[in-house]
Amino acid sequence: MTENIEVFTQSSIRVKDRDRTIYVDPFRMTTEPHDADYILITHDHYDHFSPEDIGKVANSGTILLAPAKMEDKAQEVSGLVARIVTVKPSVCLEVEGLELETVPAYNNLKPFHPKNAGWVGYILQIDGKRIYIAGDTDATKEARAVRCDVALIPIGGTYTMDAKKAAELVNAIRPDVAIPTHYGSIVGKPSDGETFAGYVKAPIKVELKLRF
Repeated sequence: MTENIEVFTQSSIRVKDRDRTIYVDPFRMTTEPHDADYILITHDHYDHFSPEDIGKVANSGTILLAPAKMEDKAQEVSGLVARIVTVKPSVCLEVEGLELETVPAYNNLKPFHPKNAGWVGYILQIDGKRIYIAGDTDATKEARAVRCDVALIPIGGTYTMDAKKAAELVNAIRPDVAIPTHYGSIVGKPSDGETFAGYVKAPIKVELKLRF
């Protein structure tokens, strides 16, 4: 189910299906594959919206999706992609065959990701599975309402949930597979993945895919 999902540094993710390649928040890419059919941006922090890394994965046909409230900032990369589509939280849409939903991504108490910023996570419909890529968020009421088969959840603490809080969210939404992100480099320790796995309850499977 998850062989088509890769996690690079921080929350940099690549998802493939039979004929599409989708990136979410490409960051510190070590290669320049220029293979993106879609690039999805969750919010405008430098480790999620990186024009340099967008340039490494984009090509002349790439569609970039970004939150509506960062529309002006997204124009920085307009010359690197075919077009830019803006999205708001809590919507369902289809973009040239890619079905997705947006989920609000924000902190409950911390100031780093305010709800009124309009930042998002994404649920992708890929090969009949729902893949939730949470972005930088806490265990909000909207996150707890997500239904998915695979959940990619930030666990590094400071700006997002820590490993224990992230596991509590996963135990509440009960995907088949949980993949931790957003740890081991800028925030969090490499060992946080194992800590997270220890708190996740069976039969949920934890896969540690992040490349340090």
